Amino acid sequence: MYSEMEITDALIREHGLSREEYDRILEILGRVPTYTELGIYSVMWSEHCSYKSSISLLKTLLTEGRYILTKAGEENAGAIDIGDGYAIVFKIESHNHPSAIEPFQGAATGVGGILRDIFAMGARPIAMFDPLRFGPLSDRKSRHLFDGVVKGISAYGNCFGVPTVGGEAVFEDVYAVNPLVNVMAVGLIRHEKLTFAKATGSGNPVMIVGGATGRDGIHGATFASDELTDKSAEDRPSVQIGDPFMEKLLMEATLEVIDQGLVVGIQDMGAAGITCSTCETAAKEGSGMEVDLELIPKREEGMIPYEILLSETQERMLYIIKKGKEDEVERILNKWGLHYAIVGKVTDDGFLKIRNGGETVARIPASSLVVGGGAPVCPRPFTRPSYQNQLQQFEPFSIPEPSDYNALTRELLSRPNIVSKHWIWEQYDQQVQTNTVVLPGSDAAVLRIKKTEKAVAVTTDGNGGYCYLEPLEGGRNVVAEAFRNIVSVGGKPAAITNCLNFGNPEDPEIYWYFENCVRGMNQACQHFGTPVTGGNVSFYNESPQGAVYPTPVIGMVGVIEKVEQVTTPWFKEKDHIIGMVGETGAEIGGSEYQKMMLNTIKGMPPASRLKEEQIIGDFCLEAIQTGLLESLHDLSRGGLLVGLLKCCLLDRENPVGANIEIDFPFRPDLFLCSESQARYIISLKPSQWDKLEALAQKRGVPCYKIGRTGGDRFKLNELINIPLNELQEIYYGTLPRLMKAK
Repeated sequence: MYSEMEITDALIREHGLSREEYDRILEILGRVPTYTELGIYSVMWSEHCSYKSSISLLKTLLTEGRYILTKAGEENAGAIDIGDGYAIVFKIESHNHPSAIEPFQGAATGVGGILRDIFAMGARPIAMFDPLRFGPLSDRKSRHLFDGVVKGISAYGNCFGVPTVGGEAVFEDVYAVNPLVNVMAVGLIRHEKLTFAKATGSGNPVMIVGGATGRDGIHGATFASDELTDKSAEDRPSVQIGDPFMEKLLMEATLEVIDQGLVVGIQDMGAAGITCSTCETAAKEGSGMEVDLELIPKREEGMIPYEILLSETQERMLYIIKKGKEDEVERILNKWGLHYAIVGKVTDDGFLKIRNGGETVARIPASSLVVGGGAPVCPRPFTRPSYQNQLQQFEPFSIPEPSDYNALTRELLSRPNIVSKHWIWEQYDQQVQTNTVVLPGSDAAVLRIKKTEKAVAVTTDGNGGYCYLEPLEGGRNVVAEAFRNIVSVGGKPAAITNCLNFGNPEDPEIYWYFENCVRGMNQACQHFGTPVTGGNVSFYNESPQGAVYPTPVIGMVGVIEKVEQVTTPWFKEKDHIIGMVGETGAEIGGSEYQKMMLNTIKGMPPASRLKEEQIIGDFCLEAIQTGLLESLHDLSRGGLLVGLLKCCLLDRENPVGANIEIDFPFRPDLFLCSESQARYIISLKPSQWDKLEALAQKRGVPCYKIGRTGGDRFKLNELINIPLNELQEIYYGTLPRLMKAK
């Protein structure tokens, strides 16, 4: 052991600990920690594992509801009941810093990690989503990161055999150095097969299964809890290397041992590797665990205990086996050709005891390491930034009205945040497993639940610009946008997971954004009855150039009772009535139009209208269920103009033109490009309009005729008249063209 004098401030800082935290370790242990113990505390008390800056706020979130099967944050992923004995397991996480340093492997291992969270609970992954944020594509480095991340997601997901069916790609200056790479996975399971991360039953064997442990990813959790600097490339060893084929074998073996009832608990090995999986499973049940590092399969010579425990080698799981079932488990693992070893056992004394052969290298109360136990809780001070008042000053009518609305339409449609992202999803397998009902490009993905009439709708959404301008409204709006996306395909919103991407929480102004975004998000969840099932907090997303926008990303799941009622956003055929549902104001703060015209954002984001969102959402769902609608599309980025264009273009093989007539209540450009909330575009057969209008009046929903489908052009009053083939070339050709730039 080290003496007190040998534990220097430099060594403490090197491990990402404060002097106060180190003094707390001395108090817990009653002695000076070993070097291995110091490493254990450093990763488990890192921001990435302990949530020390965020946990007090996360505990205020709505976490209970009619669909909920697991408590938020207590399992590898959230689980909701969708009926007929089935549950959906889902979670979103980030792999931001690794992807900034090594985009292919950073993104690939992010996929591997989130998939393990799903099948560790016994669920078979059925879909993935990739909400992404990068710098402008005019920048070569941003194109390099974007291309590498997409290829990494594609390589891992396609090899593993899970469809990637949705996501986002947003391009802003603030993400140039620090991209955001969030990944969400969704799994399906029968209720009775749900398995939890727990170590129970004194004497039950503890087994490590999967890849042999190497030195890759050591201190990856600490790396993820620090800002990116010019020297961050030196942390490349903290980026793990993935093997999707190994993960596929690991999944099949894991699901088989669960199906045969051979384990009491399972935990995947992600951040902090063996350390995290052992102490968390033990602490959760108040038990303990003994592990002998000599028994762990290793792929490198001379690894010391510190390296073995902190390694983040991918494709590994921790099994807590029912005593007496070892031979049956080993038979299954041998069939799948996996490395495995029984490395210890569950105890009842509450301690994590680590031996290396005959030497004890760590003896720590397991509960002292984990969230909800002894891990530090550090609510941060926060203060409203002094620049907020000036930032929010903006008069929409100060933007000069364009003289050429055809030119406006072409330019807005060509914005990288607006154009089709088919360049991304065409690199992904979208239909493996044959569950995909609605392919990427719609408002939400839809996945059938075989052997039932049901489907689930899933989406991811975020708007960092809104949250930067006003985080409380931004937090509400990001949940509301996800709500509209689920409604748009006919789903009943059920629950969310979230990935909260922010800068340094020790900066009071950054923490003010975080606190307000969380409050706004929670207010919307309370209003919609969509509880939070879990998620991820990613802090320190900043570089010497500054912090990213405060960017909460929401993953939402909804239930569709009858798969034949699924609705899509594109116009179906000529001579259908086009309608708009909801009210429009001159709300262009943070909008794509404002960025296009001013090359900046300012003012207030669109006002959240949660009451109207619920009323209008219920109206839309009733209209779908009674067979009134042919298409439904929610309005968001780009406003009504972009929404109408997409309704014409999204069916790439059979685009349908539109003739729009609007009596503008104020300036046409501001009306068409407003991003007011709680709005949808609908189309329906003329014979159904009277019924729809009666339903709208009954529910008090504003609903207007604005045009008819048909023809091969997009026409709007006398302002816009453009052939569909020209619009198609812009919408589908822009992103591939940008990515070919040298």
